[in-house]
Amino acid sequence: MSWMRWRPAMERALYGADGGFYRRPEGPAGHFRTSVHASVQYAQAVGRLLLEVDAALGHPEEIALVDVGAGRGELVGRLAGLLPGRLRAYGVELADRPAGLPAGVEWCTEPPRGAVGLLFANEWLDNVPLDLAERDGHGVLRYLEVDGAGEERLGAELEPADAAWLERWWPEGERFEIGRPRDEAWAAAVGSLERGLAVAVDYAHTASDRPLFGTLTGFRQGRETAPVPDGSCDLTAHVALDSAAAPAVHTLWTTQREALHALGVSGARPPLELAGRDPAGYLRALAAAGEAAELTSAGGLGGFGWLAQAVRMPVPESLAGLAGWQTLQP
Repeated sequence: MSWMRWRPAMERALYGADGGFYRRPEGPAGHFRTSVHASVQYAQAVGRLLLEVDAALGHPEEIALVDVGAGRGELVGRLAGLLPGRLRAYGVELADRPAGLPAGVEWCTEPPRGAVGLLFANEWLDNVPLDLAERDGHGVLRYLEVDGAGEERLGAELEPADAAWLERWWPEGERFEIGRPRDEAWAAAVGSLERGLAVAVDYAHTASDRPLFGTLTGFRQGRETAPVPDGSCDLTAHVALDSAAAPAVHTLWTTQREALHALGVSGARPPLELAGRDPAGYLRALAAAGEAAELTSAGGLGGFGWLAQAVRMPVPESLAGLAGWQTLQP
């Protein structure tokens, strides 16, 4: 692999038809653990949110569930049986359709246009390829180039659109991750909805806590590793969710901990007296509480950012009670 900017290098390493990481047979679950893999309670919470979206939309004749970055269909497959006769479920993923997925799930490479319902993107934006930049000895911002071994060098000066994005969203630091492609990807996803709720869940930061040296890293077989764009590992960088938010819609930034609590996921231990009268039930409840605690731990999965945007619909009941809803100006 010759020297190239990080964005095309990530594109090839993650999604290339000739060995991209996300086209591997084992899928993401073979290398890292997401909320979807941690507990069925995550899918159940998303299912409750889908039912609330359906109610807020007035129970349309057809309701969509669009799972963006669907992996091997773990989430959309679990929810495909909700709302029989009315639910149209989509798994959006570049990899081939996985075996065993319910027949009713439509598998596609981009979100359908004109859907009415819930678009849910769990750990998708952190894998949308992006460019990196550093300053040269004269303080000029330049793209970082990378080779097949992960070595880096300074390249050309930033193009005007990327320079403007950094000036607006990430003006201070030593190493910068230019989130403009993610903003565009999310705007397209939100724009695909005719009416509904769009939710992005990811490792995130906002203007008040941009990381000084960036966040790009690799993951292989459950372990963090050097980010080498050779297709052997995941390449991920945290998401500037405040810049990604599509304007002119009702918007909420919150944490997974707060969102899942609002959707009924609790890590509270079952009462001890249950152990005396129903030992097996107590053990099941204790295991469920442990899973819920993992999903909502502030220092782990619960610290993920949730960006929720309501498109031409009322805010769903559970999320309506969370503080911070605002309408972003274009």
